[in-house]
Amino acid sequence: MPASMPRRKAKSRFLPSVALLSACALATADAKAQSSYYRHTFFDNGPKDLAYYYSSGNAVAPSTLETLDAKLPLDGTTFLTGPNSVKLAWKSRSGGAWSADIQVLVFRNRDYHFDGDTLSLWVYSPEAIRAATMPRFRLLDMARQFSKPAPLGDFSGDIPAKKWTRVFIPFGKIETGSIHPLDPRQLKTLIFEQGAADGAAHVLYVDEIRIDNARAGRSEDGKPAELPAPANLKAKAYERHIDLSWDYPAPADSGAGTPERFVIYRSFDGRDFAPIGIGTPGIHRYTDFVGKAGLTAYYKVAASDAEYRESAESAAASGTTRAMNDDELLTMLEEACFRYYWEGADPDAGMALESIPGDDRIMATGASGFGIMALVVGVDRGFITREQGTERLNKITTFLEKAPRYHGVWSHFMEGKSAKTLPVFDMVDSGGDLVESAFLMQGLLAARQYFRRDTPAEKELTARITRLWEAMEWDWYRKSPESDALYWHWTPEWSWFINHRLTGFNETMIVYLLAIASPTHPVGPELYYTGWAGQSEAAQLYRKGWSGSAEGSNYANATAYFGTRLDVGVGSGGPLFFAHYSYLGFDPHSLSDLYTNYFENNKQMATINRAYCIANPEKHKGYGANAWGLTAADGPSGYNPSAPDKENDQGTIAPTGALASFPYTPEASLAALKYFYREQGAKLWGIYGPKDAYNEEQHWISPIYMGLNQAPITVMVENYRTGLLWKWFNSNPEIQTMLRKLNATTEDLRAHQSPPAH
Repeated sequence: MPASMPRRKAKSRFLPSVALLSACALATADAKAQSSYYRHTFFDNGPKDLAYYYSSGNAVAPSTLETLDAKLPLDGTTFLTGPNSVKLAWKSRSGGAWSADIQVLVFRNRDYHFDGDTLSLWVYSPEAIRAATMPRFRLLDMARQFSKPAPLGDFSGDIPAKKWTRVFIPFGKIETGSIHPLDPRQLKTLIFEQGAADGAAHVLYVDEIRIDNARAGRSEDGKPAELPAPANLKAKAYERHIDLSWDYPAPADSGAGTPERFVIYRSFDGRDFAPIGIGTPGIHRYTDFVGKAGLTAYYKVAASDAEYRESAESAAASGTTRAMNDDELLTMLEEACFRYYWEGADPDAGMALESIPGDDRIMATGASGFGIMALVVGVDRGFITREQGTERLNKITTFLEKAPRYHGVWSHFMEGKSAKTLPVFDMVDSGGDLVESAFLMQGLLAARQYFRRDTPAEKELTARITRLWEAMEWDWYRKSPESDALYWHWTPEWSWFINHRLTGFNETMIVYLLAIASPTHPVGPELYYTGWAGQSEAAQLYRKGWSGSAEGSNYANATAYFGTRLDVGVGSGGPLFFAHYSYLGFDPHSLSDLYTNYFENNKQMATINRAYCIANPEKHKGYGANAWGLTAADGPSGYNPSAPDKENDQGTIAPTGALASFPYTPEASLAALKYFYREQGAKLWGIYGPKDAYNEEQHWISPIYMGLNQAPITVMVENYRTGLLWKWFNSNPEIQTMLRKLNATTEDLRAHQSPPAH
């Protein structure tokens, strides 16, 4: 068997060797466990790839270090916790040098303040390594202050062969080597470097790097963890993966502590179980991508504590993968992405989290609007009952009634428990966000029409949504009665300080449509042509400013890109979310203005995006006819608004780009789904469907899901299949009135042969 966590019988316990110093579904009960986990976890596992993106390695001859594209290899056969560990393979020779860096896992809104005074890591070697020939190490903090080199062997002692050893390094034993004090609680990089030049080949596997407080009496007694076993394990099989879910009591209910992780065991014969991966606390779900149909697998799950002791295992559950037709694949995709908003929502408010993992406090207003539409799909598809959906939406709207509003408009981010505004981006982003609130109201209005049954719960819901809708002061965000456009932000503290004019073409069309549709605080339909589609100098400068292109600076474009004419849009169209966010509820078929029909224009954008990826002018690895979708998503260097142009193409593909384009490019989107799932699923497919993004040439796979990107997949696939959200949103009487007003304005302008110049 591979040298991974040892195979266990039912009553046995994992008994690791510990080397002491000598001279990584949010369940409502413990939903805050994710933030706590990442205040201690520096590295637990990499993605199922050959190299670890958050690493680097280099050697000076005659010394050597094994690397892949200048990164450290990941090993999927030898690990303490599955599915892998980082591999260090080196030869230290006189006159040479080598260095291997493992960096902290980076994801959105992570708090990089570790809680603890001791660094620990687990190491394993196929052959014994004497302490004197172990590497040296250094620590580097976020401010780039570093420690003096120290022999790892002083902390590890001799490393036995074929046995996982835990190494503890108290920060008090680390000396600063830079001109300012090192802050190890803001650890950024663990650096291994050449030690004794013995000329021998050595291999060391490194896993589970953590920062904790030193604890007396670390257990080596072999007793099981004082944690209850996971219960009610279920295994649901699809074509090439099996989803596991289980129940786990809250600490207050069980009388025991919170587990640090869940360990997943798998067997293909029902008898011989081996570990394959871990689940992080607070999420009681795991996805095992087995890679083919017709395979039966059996599973057990155990809880694991801070000392890596395990609870008793759950009862076994099994599933058998099977071939699935296209319709079944689409349902599978919709349900997986839907779970982000059902299982992963904030427990207090029911709203969508900005990202998972991420800061558990941060709820995203726009993503919650998208998630509301995903909940409607969930009810209609039978993923949850109508009663469950109504209950959740009443929870959300109850929260929205008490949350701070700024002339009826919510902030971009809010905290679930307190409902307070969270200025995540900047201190001036402390008030109303008209765009995010429009995304939210788009979802609420679709839900208001869908939940129209004569029950107390649905009546309460529709009445509450109507009150929220009527309280939104769209005309306030015009800034002044003379203004020719709407503005994105207003705060009581900073007023119009941000001064961001809403100008198309981008993702914000829905703001103008809802502002015109408002029954209480409307703006005139002429603002669509002076603001959104405006020809003013301010509008032209805005478009040129973000795009760097004069094509489309007057709103209309009419240029052909890769063989497809783009009616409206700047340059080659921008990121694909421009064709998604405003049209999750609003049916683009229903709007034709002076320039285009918006279903056709969105189709043009998606077609150009795919054609760009096929042509691949920047020669990025992994692009092709089935691997496309340049849009705003997570990226190797943070949030990344990828687009089909040289300036914004960084080699990162976001599955939501292609998959949320199903209504526009059904055949190409289906081919992309099959590619992402069948060919890249081992890397990309997880508990909430496809990961946010990936970059093949950098060996980077997003460690997160984003609230803005999973719901558009569910919603737009459903709009392609049944038109569900388009039908219900457009059935709002206010939307029909808005379309009549806007059509009348368009016809009047068309009669004068040209759009208004302003």
